[in-house]
Formats: sequence, C-alpha cells, structure tokens
Amino acid sequence: MSRVVALWCPDWPAVAAAAVADLPATSPVAVVSANRVIACSAPARAEGVRRGLRKREAQARCPEVHVATADSDRDGRLFEPVAAAVDAIAPGVEVLRPGLLILGARGVSRYFGSEHKAAERLIDQAASAGVECQIGIADELSTAVIAARHAAIVPRGGGAHYLAPLPVSELAAEPSLAAADRENLIDLLRRLGLRTIGDFAALTPGDVASRFGTDAVLAHRSARGEAERPPSARNLPPDLNVEYACDPPIDRVDAAAFAGRGMAERLHTKLAAAAVACTRLLVHASTGNGENLSRIWRCAEPLTPEGTADRVRWQLDGWLTGRSERRPTAGITTLRLEPVEVVAAGELQLGLWGSVGDEEERAKRALVRVQGLLGGDAVKIGVLSGGRGPVERVTLRSLGDELVPLSDPSAPWPGRLPQPAPAAVLDASPRVMLENSSGNGVRIDERGGFDSRPTVLRWGSKNWMLSGWAGPWPLDERWWDPTIGTQGARVQVLIEESRALLLIYDDDGWRVEGIYE
Repeated sequence: MSRVVALWCPDWPAVAAAAVADLPATSPVAVVSANRVIACSAPARAEGVRRGLRKREAQARCPEVHVATADSDRDGRLFEPVAAAVDAIAPGVEVLRPGLLILGARGVSRYFGSEHKAAERLIDQAASAGVECQIGIADELSTAVIAARHAAIVPRGGGAHYLAPLPVSELAAEPSLAAADRENLIDLLRRLGLRTIGDFAALTPGDVASRFGTDAVLAHRSARGEAERPPSARNLPPDLNVEYACDPPIDRVDAAAFAGRGMAERLHTKLAAAAVACTRLLVHASTGNGENLSRIWRCAEPLTPEGTADRVRWQLDGWLTGRSERRPTAGITTLRLEPVEVVAAGELQLGLWGSVGDEEERAKRALVRVQGLLGGDAVKIGVLSGGRGPVERVTLRSLGDELVPLSDPSAPWPGRLPQPAPAAVLDASPRVMLENSSGNGVRIDERGGFDSRPTVLRWGSKNWMLSGWAGPWPLDERWWDPTIGTQGARVQVLIEESRALLLIYDDDGWRVEGIYE
C-alpha cells in the first residue's frame, strides 16, 4: 500500500499577503473573508488574533495588524517557490491548492531513512522558502491531509482508528477535498447525533448511499480510512494533450495567462468529446534555451475550464515573475496541458436538461474570443465591491480579474444603504422632483429630514402619488475633500402600481439612483 505525505502551510494566505505588501516577517498579518479571519501570521497569533475572529475583534486585539482580503490568485501565483523548494529534495510533488502539497512517502522515507526523518527534512526545506508547515503521513490522501492539520504520522493500517475520535467537522475542514456543500452534510450529521468521525464511519455504506448524496458516500469512505477513488484500470484516451507553440516567445504573465485560458477551453472540449473529466493536470512549459518546467495540480473534484485556467495562470505567474529559483532564462516557446488522471464523465453532476453551466460556458468562450480581438480591457464584468451606495458597490472589472473586487464587500461600511438592494442601478441618475400637497418642492432640512411631507413624484412628463417611503438617511462622505465629497440623503419611495424607487438628494435636487422590482 502506497503512503501519502501531506505538507500543509497553515499561514500561507497571510504569508502571501505579507509578501505582496512587502512587510517584514515580524509584522502581524490577518487575512479576512466574509468579515472573519481565515489565516493569520505567527506575530498576529502572539497578540491574540485567531482564525474565526471577526475583523473588528482582531483589530481590537492587535491594532497594528495588517488586514488583507482573501485572494486565491495572489495565493496561487506566490506558492510556486515553496513547491519548487520541496520538489528539489522530493520529486513528484503535486499541488492540491496553494498552501497544500502532497507526494508519495515511499521515496522520501527510503532516501532519508524513515518517515519521521523525512518529515523533519521537508519541514526544514519549506522553512528555507520562508514558510512554516506541518506534515501528515497516512495510507490515504484525505487521512494524510487531516493528519497534517494535527502534525501527525498515522501508523500503517491505522487510518480509521486515528480518525475515529476526531470531530466530524474535520471531514469538511479542507476545501480541496470536500464538495462545496459539505458543511450542510456536517450540520445534518450533528443533528442526527453523529458527533465524531467514528460515529459516521460506523454506518454501513448501504445506509449512507440510500439516505445521503454522492458527497456523503465519498466522506464516508474517508471516515472509514478507505481510498477516495477506487483503483481504476481506465486508460487515458489518446490525443488529450493540448499544446501551444508560442510565436513570439512569451515572457509576460498576462500573455501567458491569456494563452493558458484558450488552452483550457481546448482541453475541456477534448475531454468532453472523450466523455471523461480531468482530476490531475500536468502544466508543462519549454523555453528557448531548452529548459523544461512542469508541475502537477491535483483536485478532488473534476476540473472545470475556469479551474484549469486558474491553475495555469498561477503556475505561469510563479515561473515568470522570478519568485521561483526555476525562473526561465528565456521566453516560453511551448506550453502543454496534459491530463494525468481522468474519470468518467458520469462522475460529473449534470443538470436536469444537460451539463451544469453549459450555456454559461458558451457565453464565456464568446467573450474570450471578443477579448482576444479587442484587447484585455474590452470585456468587463460587473463585480460586487465594497461601498455604502448601490452605485459604489457595482464596479466593472476586466474578464479574468472579476474574482478580485476593488474593495472588500464584507467590510462593515457604516452607513451602508439598508436591505433590500435595488434590482437595477441607473448610471445616468435622471432628475426628478418630490412635491408636497401644495405643489412645492420637498427638500432635506439641516436636521436630515423632510422639510415638508412628500405626496407626489414628478419624473419628466409623468406624475405618481406616493403611498409610502423609508428614510431619509443622511449622506456625508469625504467631507474633508470638497472635490469628491458628497452630502445629501437617500430615501426609498413607494409609488403607484407597487413600484419602488431609490432617490438620492444633493445640492441640485433629487435623482433616481435605483429601481426596485
């Protein structure tokens, strides 16, 4: 039975954020997602910052902490030096996600003398790349990853015994090995009284398969210490590799990422024609000086075109930007994507009327073609960003960069417009008038309220009677800068036909900012 080594860098998002901000190693750093800390550096932990804390509580415990937003692109492109450092002494490294590596235990344990000595050597090697890590070794991949979170080496054949006393939530602790809705399964198991992994493993496979979904069957195999995917004799279909000859040679990350996106689309077209899906992907690059670079990315679930493009972009960024010792000395002349392991297309969960996201994929390919013809900034996508008003919260990002908002939407943003948000936001913000029963215009007084009761809304040649309103909510932003400062108020009004509008008031009067449906 082959053993697996998992190398887990618990602080990796914080390390990557510190590297981007060019902070010293002694700086406390916290990475936040959905307004909660998901990773923090050792100096931050020394000040009491922990994963799961709210952002404000973390800043209260450590006022000098540097807070960064979670960014998978940043974590991915900076992880290559760590993978390269480990690969230098233990060939065969596979990346599960940025911050988590796996490799076979047989080679390193024989070379260094034992599994314990190999674990010590791998920890030292990762430290030379500037990160702290924990090692887990077990018979199965999922068990090794869980063991890495506890810095444990599981004896041969002892996977199920080691997992039994652990809380059942450990089965959902690692996103790269769990389905997106694994948390719902864990919550259901708790409500059924199954608190530990051993309790869940005690169920029979037939009971799990008949009462739960596919992901529960996979989680149950992990709980019993069994292989996630049974051994398969399936041979790789021929001609699945996708190769791209770069003319001229590529030496810029944006050009390499653009080429990789097109290759990802071609690869998945071939996979779909062969009725298979890829779970392990080899990214290979050849340079003009004869250098050959390669890295294997492994996924628990079959890769999508977006997932493939992301991994290609991260890998090429790590090679080309000099963060890795293996930086090529010449431009990349050939790129190749090679599926190392595939599963039947039936492993993919399909929609009722066809593949999930099939129409979205066709639209995305069309946009990519337009972007290739007109340039990278020619296609933009609306992204939810941080802000107080609806116009501020909708920003346009170039296709491919839409996962990185301009500002954190989960930040507190005091004074944010209360829910619900308008269904449509108007860029032009047409002028309207609010009038009272006497036909006079309604304004906002010095105390932030109406100077008279509004009864009529006039928009162009149309008039509507008001049946209700909410607000007004005073607006006073950037008062220190008269060029960009904003003062006024927002109000929600309900007009005839059960339609609602969001109005904003400034020195020039009332404007329509949004429409509710």
